Amino acid sequence: MKFFNCLFTLVLISSKLIAQQKPMKLWYDKPANYFEESMVLGNGKIGATVFGGVHSEKIYLNDITLWSGQPSNPDMNPKAAEYFKLIRVALANNDYKKADSLYKFVQGKFSESYAPLGTLTIDYPNQKNANKYYSELSIDDAIAKVNFSSEKNIINKEYLASHPDKVIAIKIKSLVKGNLNLTLKFNSLLNYKTKVHSKTLIVNGNAPIVNWPSYVKKDKPTIFVEGKGTRFASYIRLLNTTGTYSETDSSISLKNGTEATILIAIATSFNGFDKDPYKEGLDENKIASENLNKALSKSFEKIKAAHIQDYKKFYDRVKLNLNPNEKFVNLPTDERLKRYAKGEKDSYLETLYFQYGRYLLISSSRTLGVPANLQGLWNHYIRPPWSSNYTMNINAQENYWLAENTNLSEMHDSFLSFVSNLEKNGTVTAKTFYGANGWTCAHNSDIWAMTNPVGDFGNGDPVWANWNMGGTWAATHLWEHYLFTQDKVFLKDKAYSTMKGAALFCLDMLIEDKNGKLITSPSTSPENKYRTTEGYEGATFYGGTADLAMIRELFIQTIQASKILNSDIDFRNKLVTALAKLHPYQIGKKGNLQEWYYDWEDPEPKHRHQSHLFGLFPGNHINLNETPDLAKAAATSLNLKGDETTGWSKGWRINLWARLFDGDHAYKMYRELLEYVEPDGARVNYGGGGGTYPNLFDAHPPFQIDGNFGGAAAVAEMLIQSNENEIFVLPALPVAWPNGSISGLKVRGAYTVDLTWKEGKLHSITIVPKGGKTMNLRYKTMNLEIKGNKTLVLNSQLKE
Repeated sequence: MKFFNCLFTLVLISSKLIAQQKPMKLWYDKPANYFEESMVLGNGKIGATVFGGVHSEKIYLNDITLWSGQPSNPDMNPKAAEYFKLIRVALANNDYKKADSLYKFVQGKFSESYAPLGTLTIDYPNQKNANKYYSELSIDDAIAKVNFSSEKNIINKEYLASHPDKVIAIKIKSLVKGNLNLTLKFNSLLNYKTKVHSKTLIVNGNAPIVNWPSYVKKDKPTIFVEGKGTRFASYIRLLNTTGTYSETDSSISLKNGTEATILIAIATSFNGFDKDPYKEGLDENKIASENLNKALSKSFEKIKAAHIQDYKKFYDRVKLNLNPNEKFVNLPTDERLKRYAKGEKDSYLETLYFQYGRYLLISSSRTLGVPANLQGLWNHYIRPPWSSNYTMNINAQENYWLAENTNLSEMHDSFLSFVSNLEKNGTVTAKTFYGANGWTCAHNSDIWAMTNPVGDFGNGDPVWANWNMGGTWAATHLWEHYLFTQDKVFLKDKAYSTMKGAALFCLDMLIEDKNGKLITSPSTSPENKYRTTEGYEGATFYGGTADLAMIRELFIQTIQASKILNSDIDFRNKLVTALAKLHPYQIGKKGNLQEWYYDWEDPEPKHRHQSHLFGLFPGNHINLNETPDLAKAAATSLNLKGDETTGWSKGWRINLWARLFDGDHAYKMYRELLEYVEPDGARVNYGGGGGTYPNLFDAHPPFQIDGNFGGAAAVAEMLIQSNENEIFVLPALPVAWPNGSISGLKVRGAYTVDLTWKEGKLHSITIVPKGGKTMNLRYKTMNLEIKGNKTLVLNSQLKE
């Protein structure tokens, strides 16, 4: 047997070890035919989906604040709380069928939908067939490019979405002078009108006031009402230095030009989750015209330079190098995905997927109070899948798992400020739907911070309509932000009161069981059903493991926050008492962590949700060191569920396996997450498990962005993990990544970490403090205390 000792030399220096990384880009040898092949751009508020056509191209336009509906009354079902009491009585009598039936009376309206703004079409009337076509989306600078040759001419295009200048900018250039001809047009699935004024195509329109979810009421129309709903404006300017400009009332054209720049400014009347967007809305025309006029004072190159500088200050923080080979360097991204699906090794593609997740978050999450939704920022459906809303039983939260650990804490602000909005509406929902104190949020939400249980006032199945722990889960993000930043001002002024409010609601959801332990009643486990020993299949019960896991995590966090702030001692003691009385985890006869209060069977054993494993990830109170038996039971649960599941669920399971320090299983599922999936419009069979579309979008299917974010977070989790007091180095390094380096990852305690490894072993690590917190650094048998006031570099030498 061979034994290896790690001999570390401690050096105090100020420099960092920076990982080297190949240029990151998606590229293709033909224009996109489908949305899932397109290149997406975004500045955190407005976005463009670029198809890169030759004779005609379409660019889908979006504004993250353009939604159907208006602020709703959270007290929409004044009798709901009365039924909530009756449900508890039914459950006390173990009448689960009656409880399921009664729970339908504790429902409200559906969420509203994210709306597609419209499509900019650029026609090139005299363009001949192209050859040597090339398009790319550079992740390094957030710029898309298209170029091709045609009859001794070369056409070059560049596209970007600028955060500093608040415009989408496009530059088109013909190598042959006077050979550029184009016409700009706009259309939308929404109500809209166009006009041309001062060489600007101006579009005004409005979103629907009612838009039913795509999965119900399919015969119901999308309803537009004059004088209601969110208005939008899009100002599109064509700039040219040569050629002839012309216009109609709905188009602008250039003939015999050489170079053209298109600037697009977009704004809506959305003025906050609690304000009528029509009567109290912002002046969308004023905002769009001002943004356009400011951009007009700059050249495309100056807009581009400011955009790159702004983007790279976030993106460049993290570099990953998995030592990719050059075997597939000449293959377009979609072809690489197909080869990868056949079992080829491609660590460049694995790195690209990680960085693409970071790119998507920067591009879709820079608007306070309006986080990235189910499709991030990019939607072209009038009735998008699942309304493209905020699904609060995993999906909205999964969008932000990579925010802190991949060093994009600022992007988390969109979600954290949204949680504050939820608290305001959720306080009313807690009282009127549940007769409870504090605040809560249910299964779905939207830009209006809707918090009520959905289901259309009794038409929804409690299995998905009546889960009420959305606020509990969301509140844990506040504590996570504090742990990664050590920002006590944030904890004191913003986080603690919201965490306390969520905990107050949880206290009122708890009752004593027959053993004197605290359980929730009623309870559901997100979108899953149980089968009793008598054969009844239902959703409503008591003491669900998922509920108690989230409550346990929130109570632990709120207690810790109170201690750090040295305040609210009476409430802290109340939580300490309740925490000690919570019904403990149970291990079932199969060795699994029970999802239900009893050791019941699952009608669908391989169900996509694994909410009862919350304590392992994203929570921290189940782990291999402190609760090894529970961690083992969680692993058994994962094995029973299997690996085949939807895209977002794969993302979650990869993180779970990483927390179990099983890097090879995590890597196996990471490969499966990158399984090639045909675009939806080209698929013969629409069903099947998750994977990745040609443009690296996550396939639920259909497209949901949460899998991209969950998968990217998991890569970081495989390489570095942390809790309140410890940092774990290379805890889940797979055999497939024997050599590599990463720089700029963040860990709890406000440290930034760079590390390299060789032959599967740690080679060097740099730890840069920010928050001043003392932590323990752990690698294999090493346990080293590190102080929060010095930069540390450890160089390891492995000797046999």
